[in-house]
Amino acid sequence: MKYFIHFAVALTVCFSISLAAAQNKVVVIPLSSKDNKPKPEVPVVTSAGQVWMALNLGASQVATSSNDPAAYGTLYQWGRFSDGHEYRSSSTTSTQSSSDVPGHGRFITGFTDWRNPANDNLWQGVSGINNPCPAGFRLPTAAEWEIERASWISNNSAGAFSSPLKLVAAGFRSPSSGSLNYAGIYGVYWSSTVDGSDSRYLDFDSGNALMDKGFRAYGFSVRCIKD
Repeated sequence: MKYFIHFAVALTVCFSISLAAAQNKVVVIPLSSKDNKPKPEVPVVTSAGQVWMALNLGASQVATSSNDPAAYGTLYQWGRFSDGHEYRSSSTTSTQSSSDVPGHGRFITGFTDWRNPANDNLWQGVSGINNPCPAGFRLPTAAEWEIERASWISNNSAGAFSSPLKLVAAGFRSPSSGSLNYAGIYGVYWSSTVDGSDSRYLDFDSGNALMDKGFRAYGFSVRCIKD
């Protein structure tokens, strides 16, 4: 396919797991706060030696099927923070942002990049300017997605769902109109890796899976990896 798809607390991780034993198992990592408020939890799973969140950002549950709507989650434009634009039915605007934080929650349409000028550092690591992941997590690199993809039983959406990550075909939002496309058919997941003026992503459907690059104004799924 060639379609171009905070926790404000300190992370305290106290766990020791065997990678072999952790395959296909969801493990909960507690996040603690200094003010003794209730502790949010991040469900994680290990796949191909890497620890990931067990569900997409914005999803309400771990997927029960490749086309489970409750597991689709939200769709981010590359490099943007969780400001509301990522909701699947968020409103749109045709005004580009000149800053890292647009100051609104609308999906920016009509451009190849929502930001002008572009900023390649928005999603780089846990300290990325606009890292949308929970504390201690970040966007995976293209190389980390390749490691994950190489572990699948088949190079397609069936293999993606059979992985411990249970990746879903959540579709994507168009950069030209903001329309939602191919939910239940295509799965497209951003990486943090930039490629010229584009960014790299993992893309799969029933026939194939590959790493590709596309416009940063697309709305794609995000799955966070533990740093």
